[in-house]
Amino acid sequence: MIRNQKSTKIKLTMAKAFRKEMTLAEKCFWNACRKHQIANLHFRRQQIIHGFIADFYCNQLNLVVEIDGGIHEEQKDYDTLRDQIINRHGIRVLRFSNEEVMNNMDMVIKQILSDPTPPSPRGEGLREGS
Repeated sequence: MIRNQKSTKIKLTMAKAFRKEMTLAEKCFWNACRKHQIANLHFRRQQIIHGFIADFYCNQLNLVVEIDGGIHEEQKDYDTLRDQIINRHGIRVLRFSNEEVMNNMDMVIKQILSDPTPPSPRGEGLREGS
């Protein structure tokens, strides 16, 4: 868990179960990033962030990585709202499809490293009309 965040036992149990039941694409990404293999960055699996369970989280980049399968086509509105809430806390969210992770890991890693600047928390730094 991220420091100073409260979570329910249900969320903790769910996150633990999700770690044991990763999809093939999630396993592929985890194998690529575990043990600091991507630019010496530390990623956590099934991290609870502001009440949501993120597929992967990197504290150094303040970054959530989501691996979306076919089921995500049906819940785009929920994902958009969830991403906005996480962004408000200054955490960047990147989403990749199963196919991108399985077939183009180099592109996924390049995108993760391309812009390590997290969004401004709570919209700070944004001007009206931008």
